[in-house]
This record gives sequence, C-alpha cells and structure tokens, in this order.
Amino acid sequence: MIRLQIIEKEGAKLHKKLKDAMNTGELKTFVVQNRGKKVVHTNKNYPGWMNWSSYSGVITCEILSPRKPGEEWKLLGAFIGRLSDKYRAEVHSINIQFE
Repeated sequence: MIRLQIIEKEGAKLHKKLKDAMNTGELKTFVVQNRGKKVVHTNKNYPGWMNWSSYSGVITCEILSPRKPGEEWKLLGAFIGRLSDKYRAEVHSINIQFE
C-alpha cells in the first residue's frame, strides 16, 4: 500500500474538479467508482485502485494492489503525472508514504 496526501492551494477545490473531470470523461485515464470514493485506471496495466477522501483542502489517498503486490507504483506514477500535467496550479504539495 502507498499512502499520499495532496494539499490543495487555498480555494482550489481540486478534489471536486478531479471527480467532475473523471465523471464527465474530461480526464479519460481514470474513473471514479463507489460514489466517488474509489479511483481506478482505465488501462489494466495499472493494477489496483485508490481509495480517496477529502477534508479541509487535503486529499488523502491509499493505493492498493492486492492481486499484484508491489506494483502500486504504476498507479501512483500515472496519477502524479496527470496531476502535474493538468492540475499543477491547484496543488500546493504532495506527501507520499510507503508501507
């Protein structure tokens, strides 16, 4: 499991922007499930999923890949890459914790 915290810039509402982009298809590589609490990659080469929630401008994520342990980094890399590419202006910082 990999945990990360994404600290939004003040007033960015990044969590809502990301969920909306995934739901509308604007962000095509990721899909939200479980009423917006779970994120999966559309490509099966990125195993696992991400449980996430948001509170007070901090998005908390847990990346899990029980069928392919040790490959959580693929989903992490894809997600961080997408944040850097499209949402850099809304992100203050990212904290990654490995277990």
